[in-house]
Amino acid sequence: MSEYHVSRIMENDPREQKKLAALLEKEGIRKDQNLDYTLGLYDEDYNLAATGSCCGNTLRCMAVDSSHQGEGLLNQVISHLIQYEYEQGIIDLFLYTKYDKSIFFGDLGFYEIARANGTVVFMENRKNGFSSYLTQLKKETDRHLSANPSLSDEDSRPVGAIVMNANPFTLGHLHLVTSASTACRLVHVFVVSEDSSLIPFSVRYQLVKEGCAHLPNVVLHQTGSYLISNATFPSYFIKDTDTVIESHARLDTAVFEKIAQALGIRIRFAGEEPFSHVTAIYNSVMEHSLPEYGVEFRILPRKEGTEGAISASRVREVLRTGSVEAIRDWVPETTYRYFRSETALPVLETIRAAADVIHY
Repeated sequence: MSEYHVSRIMENDPREQKKLAALLEKEGIRKDQNLDYTLGLYDEDYNLAATGSCCGNTLRCMAVDSSHQGEGLLNQVISHLIQYEYEQGIIDLFLYTKYDKSIFFGDLGFYEIARANGTVVFMENRKNGFSSYLTQLKKETDRHLSANPSLSDEDSRPVGAIVMNANPFTLGHLHLVTSASTACRLVHVFVVSEDSSLIPFSVRYQLVKEGCAHLPNVVLHQTGSYLISNATFPSYFIKDTDTVIESHARLDTAVFEKIAQALGIRIRFAGEEPFSHVTAIYNSVMEHSLPEYGVEFRILPRKEGTEGAISASRVREVLRTGSVEAIRDWVPETTYRYFRSETALPVLETIRAAADVIHY
């Protein structure tokens, strides 16, 4: 058997990047635009025989040259990537792979979470990871219901859900939540917990919590790695092709379907999206896919301010170029009060230093 050696493929190494691109193209795999680390397995003649990458807590772009298949190289790639992730302190790992490869990854200790279109399978290395997340959601719901005894099971209205980044929480978001709370006996609001936004998750979650405190039938959850994350929906955070965005959106929607089933969700609400290209594609995918799972998808008109539709992107742009006072008519009092506080100064500095604050 041939001897192979492992070497990191650096982003700024054009020769090795060319080899990487050629191998991935040969094996029908698209190079991800968002990678933290890439390794190569090289043969004795320094030909690239296999590769794999990771970003955050996900394994990506794994391929073995067809002339070297059957030699256990992919197993070596996976083992190396897992070891690398563990050294970074990341132990809960995810990957998505082609349908026909899922059995192989299952043999390596990964478990299926969901699949989209029968072609892409989303997997994790914890046997009970997703089921534990669903259990956590149910416990959070039960605690909320116990704390709000006025909420009655006899209420015939359906259970609804909203997934939001809330970057930051605006009057548009509040309008969406209020409308859903009127239409439903209970509304699950999932706040994107991936920390890839200008405003940290801890701040976004707190602003949503404070802004919705007067709505007793609204229960908040974190999305973890299971909704709109770099694991399920990396193209939400970076520019990508429409085809890739749609593929990621389908995968994210397939995961949401399982969450909806566990929590009895029958309606998912979203606001109209005139500004974000990614979110517009995501909404289109949900509009066509969710009814297949027995979940209605309801898009509500954007709340209008004095200068047109209110959006978090516009709020961030004003914060970047103007004063906090200028956002007062676009955000709830709780959000406005936060940005007026000294606590918000580091966040404001981040926003003002950003080259682009508009969500693609």
